[in-house]
Amino acid sequence: MASHRRPKQPSRARATVLTATAAAAVALSTQAASADPAPDPNKKGVQAEVDRLHEEATQATEKYNGANEKAKKLQKQVDRVQDTVARGQGELNDMRNALGAVATAQYRSGGVDPTVQLILSADPDEYLAKAATLDQLSSKQLGALQKIQTKQRTLEQQRKEAGEKLKELADTRKELAAKKSEIQGKLAKAQRLLNTMTAKEKAAAAAEKAAEDARATRSSASARTELGNQAGASQRGSGALSAAQSKVGSPYVWGATGPNSFDCSGLTSWAFNQAGVSIPRTSQAQANAGTRINSMSDLRPGDLVLLRSDLSHVGFYAGNGQMLHAPKPGANVRYESISGSGMPFMWGVRIG
Repeated sequence: MASHRRPKQPSRARATVLTATAAAAVALSTQAASADPAPDPNKKGVQAEVDRLHEEATQATEKYNGANEKAKKLQKQVDRVQDTVARGQGELNDMRNALGAVATAQYRSGGVDPTVQLILSADPDEYLAKAATLDQLSSKQLGALQKIQTKQRTLEQQRKEAGEKLKELADTRKELAAKKSEIQGKLAKAQRLLNTMTAKEKAAAAAEKAAEDARATRSSASARTELGNQAGASQRGSGALSAAQSKVGSPYVWGATGPNSFDCSGLTSWAFNQAGVSIPRTSQAQANAGTRINSMSDLRPGDLVLLRSDLSHVGFYAGNGQMLHAPKPGANVRYESISGSGMPFMWGVRIG
């Protein structure tokens, strides 16, 4: 695991090599998602396989989050269209009732003439098609009938729109269910593998996790020393980082947005909300939520850090090359070196 202490300054020759290496790494990070370095595929052992499954689950989680956000928006659109249809049907009924009142009055005065009977027919379009009878209508009756015709056509279009939105919503919910099943399957497989570990392996894994948690929950004074004293670029970003820091040690739970557990974008969206700023829910959407910062050297505390070429991971820049994030299943919200995360830096985002 990566150390969170301030790194020693390398020699000039070593610094040159490191700079060139870093530049190459940044260039490579813009390539396809398949080039992203996941947990070492050649590493053997139960814990290595568990790490790979957890990595796959975190990437699937952001896809799940995206589908979930889409489903929420579609549901609102469906509700809005259905409300419009209901109101339109009420207005159509009122129009027909008004013409019905005319028919009633004519009946009482000597019967309903054929014109009014046609007006009150089930298919006004068919009536209007009979142009030979149009001269029998008064201008007022014709206007009323045309309004009914227009309203019927509008309602038909709105019902069609509602049907299309409902189908899209159903498809999105199927996608949600599939992603949920995929995530749960990977986590269940990881747990089964963990259950096969020997006592010695479990002890080693527990010790490693305890060390990670200890580094993450170090004292405020220690944190200031290790993270440096660089000021944030925006008040809102600094406020969001401060809120996220209050959640160090909280568990990663896929799909969670706080306040007691989080996934990666759940933490960042929750933290900005505490600072009075609403940002998108998913890491991919957050990648375009503010001013893009292309160089790691230009990051300031409170900026978002986007990782992986598919933008499936996000955290906060905390200073001195460190980020604060919700890493993966089985881990808690913690500080970690960006370069030591095993995920390529894509860009930062400054909000506020």
